[in-house]
Amino acid sequence: MAEQADRDQRTEQPTPKRLQDARERGQVPRSRELAGTAVMVSGAATLLLAGGLLAGGLESVMRSGLSLDRAALADPMAALHAFNAAIVESGLAMAPLLGIVFLVAMVAPLATGGFVFSSKALGPDLNRLNPIEGIKRVFGLQGLAELAKALAKFLVVGGTAAAVVWWMLPDMMALSGMPTGPALRGAAWLLGLAGLLMSAALVLVAVVDVPFQVWSHKRNLRMTRQELLDEIKQTEGRPEVRARVRAAQRELARRRMMQDVPRADVVVTNPTHYAVALKYEPGRTRAPRVLAKGRDLVALEIRRVAAEHGVPLFEAPPLARAIYATTELGREIPSGLYLAVAQVLTYVYQLRAARGDASRVRRPVPEVAEEYLQP
Repeated sequence: MAEQADRDQRTEQPTPKRLQDARERGQVPRSRELAGTAVMVSGAATLLLAGGLLAGGLESVMRSGLSLDRAALADPMAALHAFNAAIVESGLAMAPLLGIVFLVAMVAPLATGGFVFSSKALGPDLNRLNPIEGIKRVFGLQGLAELAKALAKFLVVGGTAAAVVWWMLPDMMALSGMPTGPALRGAAWLLGLAGLLMSAALVLVAVVDVPFQVWSHKRNLRMTRQELLDEIKQTEGRPEVRARVRAAQRELARRRMMQDVPRADVVVTNPTHYAVALKYEPGRTRAPRVLAKGRDLVALEIRRVAAEHGVPLFEAPPLARAIYATTELGREIPSGLYLAVAQVLTYVYQLRAARGDASRVRRPVPEVAEEYLQP
């Protein structure tokens, strides 16, 4: 009951961090059925393709083992030497088959879960010695699934094997009346074909087992809501810490922004609630960029820094609010505000040429399109 209640509470899917932690412990989805099927298919295919060479090698071993001359029989070591030579020749003859099967047996498990080496998995796990945990594994969902899979494999593969043997029985019986070489090659062909047909049945089991192992792996790693919240706190920090970090980031960004205000061509104001510093660099930018912007106290700081460095202030409440609302820091103003900003910059350039004599320059009234007007 306690195990079922704990399982019911684990409603959250495992996070990437939890999956990575499990991988570091060596816990990845593995399908033994896929590996077994791949080994059987590769072995059967090798017998079909290279069965003739393998049969020829074995025929040579049989002939050399049965062709000892009479003088060698009197030597006590002759039989031992012949046996050693037969082992070496048999190994060489079987090397292609054994090599391919060994390679596939090593690579096939990597198809689900990939390559994993974990020193943690090599450590002792006392839970595996716990008989209660063992009983839970046997009679749990995983144990029942393994039992159902074993029964299904027995029925499918056993039925397929019986059908294949019944179908090949005449050819098998015919091998006894054939010479040694053709009989060995025929046996290799029949064995490879039988293995390939039975592998087709194993493929059905593997196709069901692989998704089940992936699903079961993620199901076992599911998290409770509290575990998910604890992990978020560990990876991202506590909320109050994040708030302090964001505040520090905003303060740093504000300081950098204030350092750019002296380079501005003009600061458009609201006059008190908003302030936007603009800079236009012909040939480098298509339109004026926002170097700094802010409201209330930040706007007051922008105006103070601008006044200290002689940057002109231009009061245009609708335009200041429109730029503030539509343009991010460091971005160019939208095309709908080109005309209004151009009027302001022209006035500033003319005022600069008149050496600050405002009576000689007509002050514009920038018009802002209605879609840019802020309430």
